[in-house]
Amino acid sequence: MPSTSQPSTFDLTPETNWWHPTAGLTWQWQIGDLDIDTSIEADVYDIDLYVDQAIIDELHAKGRKVICYISVGSWEDWRPDKDQFPAEVLGKDYDGWPGEKWLDIRAIDKLAPIMLARLDLCKAKGFDALEPDNMEIYTNDTGFPLTYEDQLKFALWLADEAHKRGLAIGQKNASDQVSQLVDVYDFAITEDYFYYNEAESMLPYIQAGKPVFAAEYTDLPGDFAAFCERSKQLNFSTILKKRGLDAWIQTCP
Repeated sequence: MPSTSQPSTFDLTPETNWWHPTAGLTWQWQIGDLDIDTSIEADVYDIDLYVDQAIIDELHAKGRKVICYISVGSWEDWRPDKDQFPAEVLGKDYDGWPGEKWLDIRAIDKLAPIMLARLDLCKAKGFDALEPDNMEIYTNDTGFPLTYEDQLKFALWLADEAHKRGLAIGQKNASDQVSQLVDVYDFAITEDYFYYNEAESMLPYIQAGKPVFAAEYTDLPGDFAAFCERSKQLNFSTILKKRGLDAWIQTCP
C-alpha cells in the first residue's frame, strides 16, 4: 500500500475492529444539507462530515451506523479547509457542480495533510465509515493526465488510512476497479448503476458478503419498480433520491 502519511492526534497502530457491514442493510443518504432528518427508518445513514455532533450522537443512540461523506477527488469552495489546498493541485472546473474543481490525486504528499485531517475529524466525531466521493476520476476531464494506476494508488492509500483510524470505507462507483478493491474496501456505493445497466459489475461485493448501497436518481427516466426487482435479485440496498440529496427518499417495496 502507498505509505504517505502525516502526524495524527490518534494512535495509528493498525486497527482490525472497524465496522464490517453485511449485505442487505437499509440506508439513507442525505448530504445536500446539514439539517439531517433523523426520523427515516434505515440501518445506515450517509451524511456530511460537517454535520453537528448532536446528529451523529442521535443516530447512534437510535442504533444507526453513520457514514462520513467527504469529496476526495474534488475541491469545494464552501469547505472550511478550502484555503489549505495548494493551487497546483486544483484542476479544471467540475462540470455541472458549481464551486468544485478536480484535484490532482497524484500529489498524495500535498493532499495528505488535508485529507488525513478530515479522516481524523471523522474519527473524532464517532463516524463508523467513510464515503470517499469522486474517487472515480481518471476518466474525467480534470486538467491532469491521470491514469488508472493513479486512481488505484489513491484508492488504496485512502483505504489504508481509513482502516488505521478504525473506519470502514466504501468504494464509490469506479466499477472497473472492483476486482482490485473488493478485498480491501468494506462496501460499495453506486449512482444510477441500474439505469446504466452496470449493477452486475458490483456483484463481487455481494459475493464477499459486503453491501452495495445503490442510489438511483429522479432526474433520469428509469423504471424504479423494475430496478427494485433487479435489486432484490442481486441483494443490493437500493433507494431513489433527488439529485440534490436532501432528505426525500423512496425505498424499494
